[in-house]
Amino acid sequence: MAWAAATDVGLRRKLNEDSYIAESPIFAVADGMGGHSAGDVASAAVVNRLALALGADFIEPAAIELALHDATEDIARAAEDLPLGVGTTVTGAALTLHEGEPYWVVFNVGDSRVYAIELDSGERPGTLGALVQVTVDHSVVQELVAAGLIRPEDAESHPESNVITRAVGFNAEPRIDFWAVPARTGLRLLLCSDGLSKELDDPQISGLLTHGLNPADTAAALVAAALDSGGRDNVTAVVVDVVASDGDFELDDTTPRAGRRRSE
Repeated sequence: MAWAAATDVGLRRKLNEDSYIAESPIFAVADGMGGHSAGDVASAAVVNRLALALGADFIEPAAIELALHDATEDIARAAEDLPLGVGTTVTGAALTLHEGEPYWVVFNVGDSRVYAIELDSGERPGTLGALVQVTVDHSVVQELVAAGLIRPEDAESHPESNVITRAVGFNAEPRIDFWAVPARTGLRLLLCSDGLSKELDDPQISGLLTHGLNPADTAAALVAAALDSGGRDNVTAVVVDVVASDGDFELDDTTPRAGRRRSE
């Protein structure tokens, strides 16, 4: 694999409350809750706990659940004297094995996102897949879209566009969604905070992911484009490429969600 990350405080914030981990087999982005004290402490608690699971080539979903459970306790201790509480989103992907084949375990709590796109794998030269949003936002507007009450294109302008329905922290056990994505040669993942996804639409994200740049230059270009579009929030992007794999699958709009489950 090859990977890289980039982050920026943005043009309107004084503090970067985003944290990330980018070290195989775990990649994740956490976005401390805007408007709450010590959001950076909350996001750091999550990635610090995930970092403790490093050391093996592959990781089980149970280890992610344990890390987020322990992070919740860390956040509670840090927020003991803060009346509003502290929380963070987290989204990520971890390498695991299923029946001897490598898979990504994609996980999410909140409205940070994981996207996937299939680049030229060498087996089908010149072919590119469509951008797929693997995760589903835990937000009020996503629930409204799913219920058919508002159109997806109207979600960003909705007055409750920044209200999320799940987080890590606030003295509540995290409820995590999981997806299974086979790790095929040519697959590129983008993990990002909403400071990126709220500034760039899918065609812009897809164009930058398929521009032929390496992960480091791609991550930097995504962050720069988000800043150029307004930079209203902290912006973080982690780009991960599967350079070589024995996995074999076709990525489409249904593939990632086929393995979805929720941890209650």
